[in-house]
Amino acid sequence: MATVIVSLVVFGAVAFVIGKGIYNRVHRKGGGCSCGGGCSGCPGSCLCHPEK
Repeated sequence: MATVIVSLVVFGAVAFVIGKGIYNRVHRKGGGCSCGGGCSGCPGSCLCHPEK
C-alpha cells in the first residue's frame, strides 16, 4: 500500500512540473533571455521581447 501512495505522489509531482512547463510555454512566461542583449540574430528573441 505504501508503494502505491508513494508512486501516486511522485507521479503527481511529475505531472505538475510538466503541466506547469506547458502552461508557461503557452502563456510565454519564464525562460528568460540569456543572450546578453544582442537579440538581432537570436532565435529566441520573440520570447524575450514579444510583440505588443
